[in-house]
Amino acid sequence: MATKANPASGGAQHLIDVHHHIIPPFYLAENRDRIAGSRGGQITPAWLEWTPEKALIAMDQQHVATAVLSLSSPGVWFGDVQTARTTARRSNEYAAELASKHPGRFGLFAALPLPDAEGSLREIEHAFNVLKADGIGLLTSYADKWLGDPAYRPVFEELNRRKAVIFVHPTTPTCCQTLMPGVATVVAEVPHDTTRTIISLLYSGMLAQFKDIRFIFSHAGGTLPVIAGRIIDYAPKDLAQKAPNGVEYELKRFYYDLAISGNRPAFAALKQLVPMSQILFGSDHPYRPLVESSQGMMNFGLSAADLRAIGWDNALALLPTLKARI
Repeated sequence: MATKANPASGGAQHLIDVHHHIIPPFYLAENRDRIAGSRGGQITPAWLEWTPEKALIAMDQQHVATAVLSLSSPGVWFGDVQTARTTARRSNEYAAELASKHPGRFGLFAALPLPDAEGSLREIEHAFNVLKADGIGLLTSYADKWLGDPAYRPVFEELNRRKAVIFVHPTTPTCCQTLMPGVATVVAEVPHDTTRTIISLLYSGMLAQFKDIRFIFSHAGGTLPVIAGRIIDYAPKDLAQKAPNGVEYELKRFYYDLAISGNRPAFAALKQLVPMSQILFGSDHPYRPLVESSQGMMNFGLSAADLRAIGWDNALALLPTLKARI
């Protein structure tokens, strides 16, 4: 059994990784063709080689005390309601079992079977009441509907009532999977889908209405920091009613992880958008080596206090459920 890491033990800084994926064996076996289809017909070795033991080894090497587990794209929705519900439940219970087997090492952002709102409400109850999840993991879009779509309102009402943390991971919507043949969607479409779903939430008024939800957006906000001005300048005329506190106020409420964002331009843009208290360490492991994010964070010339805030303090402030486990 893996040992607990002690952040006060000295030596290298210990980290909390809020962007860390699982690949349950049954999930890969049952959805291999769908996974390949969502990635241009290929499955990267990370999908085939992941195990909990390898994840823990990588965490120990990079001083990650705790990783909050989530499913990556393409998630659990493939068009069938019952299959999505079953896959979400099995995946969440698999992650919860890992957390129980390795105390202190894993948290959980539970998957939901969206766009099935009824099934998602059931899974929210099970995730929080039974599995003691730290939050919910959502994709940026489902069946070409982004998170501000009215069909998802009952789900967000319940998550707002629970004051939930929602970790939002980008995907490639079906509309945009072949826009540029020969160019992987992870180059532009995936990061831009984060921006699309934020625009959807903002322009629909759901951000202002459901103000008790705390959102984490991946990859330093995707393309959001660069086009935030356009979101303001070209906003619909009724935005003042839907976002009465203003766009900047809403964007600064979000949390953003640094997975695959260890470069100075991306961080500089994010740092101009939000205070340091809203930035979290994330890795996107196993799809990118954990070392990339842990070392990439050192490229920004940050003080020791800022590094500790990003790597540890901000996550604990956002996810107090982790405190009792670490």
